[in-house]
Amino acid sequence: MKRSAAARRRRAPFRILDHTADVGLEAEGATLAEAFANAATGMYSIMVHLDRVSERVQRPVEVEAEDAEGLLTAWLLELLFITEVEGLVFRRFDVQEASPRHLAAVAHGEPLDPERHPKGAVVKAVTRHGLEVGPIEGGYRVRVILDI
Repeated sequence: MKRSAAARRRRAPFRILDHTADVGLEAEGATLAEAFANAATGMYSIMVHLDRVSERVQRPVEVEAEDAEGLLTAWLLELLFITEVEGLVFRRFDVQEASPRHLAAVAHGEPLDPERHPKGAVVKAVTRHGLEVGPIEGGYRVRVILDI
């Protein structure tokens, strides 16, 4: 069944998937860059209330990998590393460049404030189990399982 361009735009940019011990995440976008940005937004929605995160800090992020699946893993792991080491949480991601092997972006957020950012699930890792990156009609879809 074909969906119109308007119907694709109205669809949520990501959704959380049920998984036994972890949490699954599926994200879509008109471009690979948009799908990767939506995956990052989805991951942070599990960790914090996005509506409580301000965009006071802009943090450049750049990753490389051997393939698109590895790139998605590297992207999300780098964001988790920044959150763990620098104490930043993000709500928006401008991916300026995304190919199957290279991604350059700017993450927008602020320092984690436990009073303003009630803790959601703690994402410990990005797994390769069930990892998918591929084209769909009108764009791209990514799927990833997050270890919480």
